[in-house]
Amino acid sequence: MNVPTLHTTEYDSRLAAYAVLVDDRERVLLALWNEVAEPLWTLPGGGVELDETIEAGAVREVREETGYDVELGRVLGVDTIVVAPEERTVDRDRWFRGIRVVYDAVVVGGKLRDEVDGTTDEARWIPLADVPDLARVELVDVGLRLWAAGR
Repeated sequence: MNVPTLHTTEYDSRLAAYAVLVDDRERVLLALWNEVAEPLWTLPGGGVELDETIEAGAVREVREETGYDVELGRVLGVDTIVVAPEERTVDRDRWFRGIRVVYDAVVVGGKLRDEVDGTTDEARWIPLADVPDLARVELVDVGLRLWAAGR
């Protein structure tokens, strides 16, 4: 991709926080993202609101998308993506930079449920061995690679 040199006021940025949750049965918690033509599995998480910390955003997003209360562990990494205007999922004429903070996390409460009227339709524990066969966003692979490196 040929990325132009732009001033920070000439492109859109979004700070987001995600959690990698792998249980003792070697399953990862994923959410089915519905804002694309064919839904794709993703890590639970999303945009951080202006008035919240990155950590609070991660906890809120996981709760909204999965029903679980989580305790965040360490930051596994920060992943940045750049998306051309014509590749964005919403009709935009500006470039986009996504800054995605990925945390290790564990479930401390709540009950698995699907999000209602949100950007995901389903939350599910999926065996790690089944992930390569899923229709998924690349963030799943990034998060699992970061998680595995920190084990």
